[in-house]
Amino acid sequence: MAVISSYEAVIVISLKLGEEAVADTVKKFSSLIEKHAELESVDEWGKRRLAYPINKETDAYYVLYNFKSAAEFPAELDRITKITDGVLRSMIIKKEA
Repeated sequence: MAVISSYEAVIVISLKLGEEAVADTVKKFSSLIEKHAELESVDEWGKRRLAYPINKETDAYYVLYNFKSAAEFPAELDRITKITDGVLRSMIIKKEA
């Protein structure tokens, strides 16, 4: 039996994609998490200034996902965020129980 833990993932999406593509990317990750884990909440922080320029961009769209899953899924989610066009940065953290 797999041990279920709580995680949070912050995904930073490029605004160069346009509003529709940003919304589609948010939905893509929401449905991916729902498919493989229990999605607890999606908190869209919206457009924020970056601490430092990434690929010559100074603003980006931030989204926080809270979910519960087995230990294997966060690694797969991290792999997918790295190969998704428009994702500037992502970080997945296991929450303390």
